[in-house]
Amino acid sequence: MYKYRETRDRRFILSVDNHTEISTALAAFCREKDIHSGIVGGIAAISKATFRFLDPATKKYVDKTFEEQMEITCLAGNISRKDGEPYLHLHVTASRRDYTCIGGHLLTATVNGACELFVEDYGLEGIDRKFNPETGLNLYEFK
Repeated sequence: MYKYRETRDRRFILSVDNHTEISTALAAFCREKDIHSGIVGGIAAISKATFRFLDPATKKYVDKTFEEQMEITCLAGNISRKDGEPYLHLHVTASRRDYTCIGGHLLTATVNGACELFVEDYGLEGIDRKFNPETGLNLYEFK
């Protein structure tokens, strides 16, 4: 699903395998390395992606899937935990064939080419998520 190298200070360089879903691979990696908090960044070539947008008026998510070859020009996010499992909060900008860009909260994306990620483990536990009914979001809860 992925290959990686680790630096001396718990930073990782990840290569996600072709045709693999990025969020699934990243969550599996966080489980394997027992990462509870950190940041992630990267780039990738993808063939399918689902973006998520929260409508603040209704507090409901609207998902939209795009099935076309795209380049993730920027992936940025953070890692925490919710109910004991890795919680990935990822945002992306993706470039299309006509050089227009789309983006937002990344729900899923399938690699079609390469996916290169950088993960930094903060080494902290107690950075969890809890649903906030006022915003409709899973916000940080520090323990």
